[in-house]
Amino acid sequence: MYKYIIKRILLMIPTLLGAAVLIFFLLRLIPGDVCVVRMAGSGVYVDPEAIKICQHELGIDQPVYVQFFDFVWGFMHFDLGKSMWTERPIAHEIGLRFQLSLQVAIMATVTATIIAIPLGTISAINQDTWIDYIVRTFSIAGIAMPSFWLGIIIILGLLIITNKITGTPWMPPIVYTPFWVNPMENMSQLIWPALATGYRYAAVATRMTRSTLLEVLREDYVRTARAKGLLEKLIINRHALKNALLPVTTVIGLEFAFLMGGLVVTEQVFNLNGLGKLLVESVLNSDYTMTQALVMLVAVVFILTNFVIDILYAWLDPRIRYS
Repeated sequence: MYKYIIKRILLMIPTLLGAAVLIFFLLRLIPGDVCVVRMAGSGVYVDPEAIKICQHELGIDQPVYVQFFDFVWGFMHFDLGKSMWTERPIAHEIGLRFQLSLQVAIMATVTATIIAIPLGTISAINQDTWIDYIVRTFSIAGIAMPSFWLGIIIILGLLIITNKITGTPWMPPIVYTPFWVNPMENMSQLIWPALATGYRYAAVATRMTRSTLLEVLREDYVRTARAKGLLEKLIINRHALKNALLPVTTVIGLEFAFLMGGLVVTEQVFNLNGLGKLLVESVLNSDYTMTQALVMLVAVVFILTNFVIDILYAWLDPRIRYS
């Protein structure tokens, strides 16, 4: 087991290097120049010499291999450089939004897990009954409804309800407040996007839990356990559910990694200044350094999430032996 963990950690190095190569060179294929975008916003004629001076200051007039080496070397030393658009440190820009996106991702993942595993288990145990039909309808509705659309419905519902009760429509806070500063204000802002996205991913995980548990319940070792007279509760909890959770763990883990940078529309609906919104802005502004840092951050999150999922496999299924 320890050898496997070491191998997986070492495998992260070429994976990250390959991701860095793809991110760096693919971004250079996108048309646009951050200096032109910055100076064109003034609406006046821009001297080509001024653009060259801007490119020299940002270092984008250097050879590509030099820029790539600086990018990789800085990433290895946790120095992401400065934003080409705001000229502020990228670590500072990302740090302001990372904690918001991380909290939403954690809350949505916890919501999806709490909803999906019990409902999927109940649906599988009561297959083709009215309980199963209700759970399946619940999950299909969650898959069919985009999380941003559900977010709009939640906001409109809150506006109508609070207006009828208090006479003043409620609006979520605009400025992000960390949980340790003001828990009530923090939760009032982030609980709704977490529920909207969590329900969407809970629907996917519920269907996965149901289908995998039904397959496991038909295995020979489950029939043997029943033949020995074990209680159905013990068979489900100790034998069937752990094995059925393997693909469910993969789905939930990958969805968590996606939430770290993929909630662009949902962040717009709830007016959240997260990583997804920052990524879109950096692409529109041709801010190469910011875009590189954000995509590499998401890549690191995916790699670490896959690593944790692989470790959980060995805990959930004792038949798995890594060497």
